[in-house]
Amino acid sequence: QEQLVESGGGVVQAGGSLRLSCAASVRTCSSYAMGWFRQAPGKEREFVAAIHASGGSTEYSSTQYADSVKGRFTIYTNDAENTVYLQMNSLKPDDTAVYYCNEGLNWGHGTQVTVAS
Repeated sequence: QEQLVESGGGVVQAGGSLRLSCAASVRTCSSYAMGWFRQAPGKEREFVAAIHASGGSTEYSSTQYADSVKGRFTIYTNDAENTVYLQMNSLKPDDTAVYYCNEGLNWGHGTQVTVAS
């Protein structure tokens, strides 16, 4: 069974940047969809970003973003490393949450992002 392992979380000042990584233990299909979700204390888990890759080439990938992160976050992949990244810029205190990587029914354990005001 595939395992997803996130890393890259931490504490950052408002306006700062972080890059999250999600390493997939196996990649059996060249076409896939992976996403990032987040859950803040007392709130439901919400969608952040997703990438759909086709044919093993990021040239044919498409991305989606939540309105709250458009223009600030970028999702991209390194297929050679089976890794999906989430580059987060211009971070706000409202971005504070545990960030989870997802692929189908598989979820990572999450990585904490804290943005200090």
